[in-house]
Amino acid sequence: MNYNFSRREFLKLSASGVVVSAVSVSTGCSMLRSRPDLTMNEDCLKTILTGEAAGGKQVFEASAISGIRMSNRIMRSATAMGLADKQGRPTDLSVEKHTELAQGGAGAIIVEGTAVLKNGMHGYLNPQLFDRDDFIPDYQKLTKASHQYNTPMIIQAFHAGRQTRSAATGLATVAPSPIKDVYYNEETPEELTELQILEIIDSFVRFIERSQKADFDGVQLNAAHGYLLSEFLSPDMNQREDRWGGSTENRFRIIREILEKSRKRVGNYPILIKLNAYDAQSGGMRLAESVTIAKLLENTGCDAIEVSCGVRDDGFSSVRIPEIPLEAIMEYSFRTKDQPFIIKDIMAMMLPLMIDLHKPILNYNVCAAGTIKEQVKIPVIVVGGIRDLPTIEQLIRCNATDYVAMSRPFIIEPGIVNSFKSQQQTVSECVSCGLCAVCMEMLPTECQYGRI
Repeated sequence: MNYNFSRREFLKLSASGVVVSAVSVSTGCSMLRSRPDLTMNEDCLKTILTGEAAGGKQVFEASAISGIRMSNRIMRSATAMGLADKQGRPTDLSVEKHTELAQGGAGAIIVEGTAVLKNGMHGYLNPQLFDRDDFIPDYQKLTKASHQYNTPMIIQAFHAGRQTRSAATGLATVAPSPIKDVYYNEETPEELTELQILEIIDSFVRFIERSQKADFDGVQLNAAHGYLLSEFLSPDMNQREDRWGGSTENRFRIIREILEKSRKRVGNYPILIKLNAYDAQSGGMRLAESVTIAKLLENTGCDAIEVSCGVRDDGFSSVRIPEIPLEAIMEYSFRTKDQPFIIKDIMAMMLPLMIDLHKPILNYNVCAAGTIKEQVKIPVIVVGGIRDLPTIEQLIRCNATDYVAMSRPFIIEPGIVNSFKSQQQTVSECVSCGLCAVCMEMLPTECQYGRI
């Protein structure tokens, strides 16, 4: 159900202004923008899932992305773990969890979004940070643990942009954004200056240098899900009138400079990217533009593209679920947990009206990834609601993608790839409830189904 109330109109209609703020921040939805219907073309998906083999590739075969050698084509997508220490360093428990993933057969592990700057840390529990050289030995423990099982590790370089808060970063400064965003409900982000943009570019470059020294097999830039690089790419979020906004080329400029400056420092060290194919904002990313951006990425030296979708304001788009987990939102979001009972009751009634659920729940980026793959020669990775081996085999065989990435299935079953390979199982036990994602602000990441 979609509403087109302005902020002022909604405040007049709501029972409490506190409810508006709490609902919006706790769920990541926006009540201020219209959303077009972006339901995937079911005929497209059916064609792909029933198509004939085209490329002859197999799931369990050796392959490589710019020197990153993998034993199979199933990757673990970047997933917040909530296991860093208070400084942002990975802990022994983090090493243990990544060792378990490596033992479990993942073709490659993409390590969670790790902030390039402290003011770019996300609001989940205990986020990782890699802004100092003295953190290198801590991250080497991660790579060493994975490499003993010949599993490559790719660390995701991340800046949350407007989707952070001072409580998460511990800094007095507000969240940075391409433009000052009046629609954000907790803290209004400040527009980045030219100097600040250049400093952020330098931080990404230094992050990539540190990652190489820490023995990561590559870096993935997070330019998806409404975080900072995604904000710059989005025609909806980036309305700057200088060289960093306007045309697609200008909005792409920050990524171009990161890639070009990094190449001068790290040579052909693998640099991948996570890219939104589309979102549900009225003036946001669309597949045609993401194809254009994919071509720019290829021409600028990016080594592979992981195709995802959605921004925080879309509701449950990037992480799709069959129903809204009201209890979990009430108890495990920092904005709702301590609200008075009357406010919680009002929120519980309003949330189903205000949060968008998106369909389909499974395989929802497959068609977009296939379209992008047709236009570029660099490897394409698809993520989003992929849950069973027959589908993975079909996607690889029919050349709809080069690799498949999963997140939630690895949370419940770290050894799922080995289980697929041995045919012990062909379908993940993950039911896509989304409880793990909802609870990430307050709990370490694990399957919460049946517990909450």
